[in-house]
Amino acid sequence: MKKEIRVRIGGVPEHFNLPWRMAIEEGKFREKGLELHWSDMGGGTGQMIRGLENDSIDVAVLLTEGITRAILKGLEAKIIAVYVTTPLHWGIHVPYQSDIACVDQLEGKVFAISREGSGSHLMSYVKAHQEGWNTDDLKFNVVGDVYGGLWALEKNEAQAFLWEKYTTHPFTEQKKCRYIDEVVTPWPCFVIAVNKEFAELHEQELKDMCDVVFAKAADLKTNPDVVDIISWRYNLRHGQVNNWLTETDWNYNQIEYPLAFEKVVNYLLLLDLITEEEAEGWRTKLF
Repeated sequence: MKKEIRVRIGGVPEHFNLPWRMAIEEGKFREKGLELHWSDMGGGTGQMIRGLENDSIDVAVLLTEGITRAILKGLEAKIIAVYVTTPLHWGIHVPYQSDIACVDQLEGKVFAISREGSGSHLMSYVKAHQEGWNTDDLKFNVVGDVYGGLWALEKNEAQAFLWEKYTTHPFTEQKKCRYIDEVVTPWPCFVIAVNKEFAELHEQELKDMCDVVFAKAADLKTNPDVVDIISWRYNLRHGQVNNWLTETDWNYNQIEYPLAFEKVVNYLLLLDLITEEEAEGWRTKLF
């Protein structure tokens, strides 16, 4: 019998990753000779980048802009697939008791971020640029995860916090924060990235892994019980789940999106988050 390949994978504990969790529970990866060990990464993309750096995970399901920047800055990893083809809707949250009512009032304020290089960090730059603010003046408070962000808002250690709006919706209902607006990523939001050495050793196994998860995603998207399943697992209202499903598609056909990555690289350059030298030859560095 062929020996199972052990794969250590990390991702956010959110509804986007339900196809992975269900495929693991149903033994779909084992059928392909893969032993997947899933780790919830509540600290988001920044935590997963650290995991790939220190070899605590082999594979990460993380934000496109975060891993693109990390690889161009020297992380020994490669992107093997776009995971979610649609944009991410980042909710802009403020302290519940504050008098902040619109984004204009956030100029010069402190943004809570999970980690340096995380989505909450990079998308703060994107929003600032869209608003015409001087991005050099942005101020951040590193808080670790969504709970750290909520704490920072409550204690007025930060006046804004960007996080996926459906994940934070239960907290807005509990009056732990207040949603005032959103910012949408201008590209497909999640990709699958792999430690470069692991990718070279297990090319076929990683292809099998992607085949399994995208087949499960397609199955889930058409499952008549999908709203109930997501609502129960992630403590979300049915209406929220319906809205999220309308806005979200996984990469069922495993299409490549080279123009999307060109857009990410150009945006990172525009925001001075990478240098011209780091961006040079980006295609060969990323894939």
